[in-house]
Amino acid sequence: MQKISNMFSRGLIFLLFTFLMLGCAEQEEVPLNLDPSVAAEIMDDAYGNHPRQKIDVYLPANRSTDKTKLFIWVHGGAWTDGDKSEFGQFKPWLEAELGDYAFVSVNYRLYNITTGSNKFPNQEEDIENMMEYVKSRLADWDVGSDVVLAGGSAGGHLALLHSYKNNTDGLVKAVVAFFPPTDFLTFYGFNFLTTALLEALIGGTPTSNPSGYANSSPTNFINSSSVPTVFFHGTSDNVVPIQQSQLLENKLEAARVPFLREYIQNGAHGFSPTVNQDLISKAAVFLKTKLD
Repeated sequence: MQKISNMFSRGLIFLLFTFLMLGCAEQEEVPLNLDPSVAAEIMDDAYGNHPRQKIDVYLPANRSTDKTKLFIWVHGGAWTDGDKSEFGQFKPWLEAELGDYAFVSVNYRLYNITTGSNKFPNQEEDIENMMEYVKSRLADWDVGSDVVLAGGSAGGHLALLHSYKNNTDGLVKAVVAFFPPTDFLTFYGFNFLTTALLEALIGGTPTSNPSGYANSSPTNFINSSSVPTVFFHGTSDNVVPIQQSQLLENKLEAARVPFLREYIQNGAHGFSPTVNQDLISKAAVFLKTKLD
């Protein structure tokens, strides 16, 4: 009986070891062996184990690590909603204006208002992990290491935060943001919904959790070495007030960081296709001067 028990224990250990080894093997990055002369799309590529930790990759034909840059889009949605498919509405204009770029669209964990799961900084951490994964894949994609990080609203906030705070390897060379929250301390109290959301997302108020608000605010991490920045905001935005971008402008000016900004007269939280197309064209000109 003892012999059978020992054999059973050894069998369980062997099965557990095999399971762990298979799990590790599944996480290893497999070379893609893509033909750089042919355009390719890689959908729902996982950069983590959570269902939301996925990216879509759009690779142009005739790309190379010498000439092809990378534009990464982070979706909006108040850190509680949204999807990487948002990129589709901008994709044709970006491809027309940024002909020598590949593109990535990102999903990240969303804060769940009902359960309270995925509080900040989970979203910030996902962008960090995504960037590490992207860096590990650049050679497989035949794409260079000049990266532009961009997003709208909450996505713009995450793009700015990573670019100013967590871009320690210098992979991000420029950042683009549409109507972004930039300073949670002054954003707090804008209206009832904003106040309730930030208290839940960050955990407390600026008084009870000052470090949480400070560490989540992109403008607190701007210095003279910050990357060139593009940002756009509507003067009549009633979701993220234009003062958030004006504060960003003041901080960039003080640090002498190159930037392009445009305030859309009577613009709301979201622009018309015509305005978006025009702004993307202007952003492309600015990026060309800074990255070429």
